[in-house]
Amino acid sequence: MALTNPAFSNNPAFSTNGTAAATATAGGVNAENLEQLYQAPSATALDTDRMTVEDTIHKTAASFGLLVVGAVVGWLVPALALPAALIGFMLALVNIFKKKPSPALILSYAGVQGVFVGAISMIFETNLPGIVIQAVIGTIAVVGVTLALFASGKIRASKKATKVFMIAMFGYLAYSLINVVLMWTGVTNSAFDLSTDVRLFGIPLGILLGVVVVIMGAYSLVLDFDFIQRGVRNRAPRIYGWSGAFGIMVTVIWLYLEILRLLAISRN
Repeated sequence: MALTNPAFSNNPAFSTNGTAAATATAGGVNAENLEQLYQAPSATALDTDRMTVEDTIHKTAASFGLLVVGAVVGWLVPALALPAALIGFMLALVNIFKKKPSPALILSYAGVQGVFVGAISMIFETNLPGIVIQAVIGTIAVVGVTLALFASGKIRASKKATKVFMIAMFGYLAYSLINVVLMWTGVTNSAFDLSTDVRLFGIPLGILLGVVVVIMGAYSLVLDFDFIQRGVRNRAPRIYGWSGAFGIMVTVIWLYLEILRLLAISRN
């Protein structure tokens, strides 16, 4: 599944090939092997400094903690929305294409993107009171349900589903680009006109697309969890836990903003 979250796909630590060594060592254990393992020296720092689920959770929590701090700043100073969005976009590109994850850059992205999220949330809340708490609850619900289903093994990433996901993603990006062009050329007055004016079966196009995008966001989380699981299985270096934290953060922010937009369209 090469066509997935770029935060992971550019890192060889999350490839499927890395499982071969682990699989090879898992079989053929006998008394002689066990004796050799017993006589072997203790694990070195290199052996123990590997990526784990627990460590990735800690890194993810730290990233979201900084994001919340940034969101408070953005909420208090909504004028920072545009510069934070531009800086956050540049930091995202740097982190995506950087071969080895940089904790400083990832935490910087968390803080700056938090400012953008807080500022844009304040703008929505001013016009539509109560919408932010609804979006937060909706995001937590989607993330929680997706994580529970993945942990129970009831939902897994597959090549076929990932291809459908990527096709839908490109389609949505094309729709968003058309919407922006129409707004810039004066055909529509705002980014919401196309979503509310065009209707299918009496339902605004934006609401139908919003539901699809939320489902896409949930599947993107499944891909994130799958890649983290793969990195742990491949015994990737511990620092790649930051890649896991970054990937989840990008998906959750996108999911929150889409739910916020969906709620705004539903409230006209």
